[in-house]
Amino acid sequence: MTNQALPAEIDVKSVKQLRDQGEAITLLDVREPGEIATAAIEGTVRIPMQQIPTRLSELEPHKNQRIVVHCHHGGRSARVQAWLQQQGYTQVQNMTGGIDAWSLEVDPSVPRY
Repeated sequence: MTNQALPAEIDVKSVKQLRDQGEAITLLDVREPGEIATAAIEGTVRIPMQQIPTRLSELEPHKNQRIVVHCHHGGRSARVQAWLQQQGYTQVQNMTGGIDAWSLEVDPSVPRY
């Protein structure tokens, strides 16, 4: 993959398609543990938004591959996406609509809250 920056936003159906195609993609869930206990997407890296700066080293191995950040509806993840870009992460995107949109459009077995 090139180091050219990706669009800031990606929709849930595109994320599902990339995962189904086997693309190296890191799905970063920035919600709180209680939210994750209620609803989660399998195979995600889970770091609450407030902990991202102190746990950035956990994302270093993924720096040169696509990272898709998500939260409940997309607000927190948009802020994390922008912050990660400022830290030099060019392949980072915000999953618009968050896990709520994932539940509605991709996987109805994921509970809505």
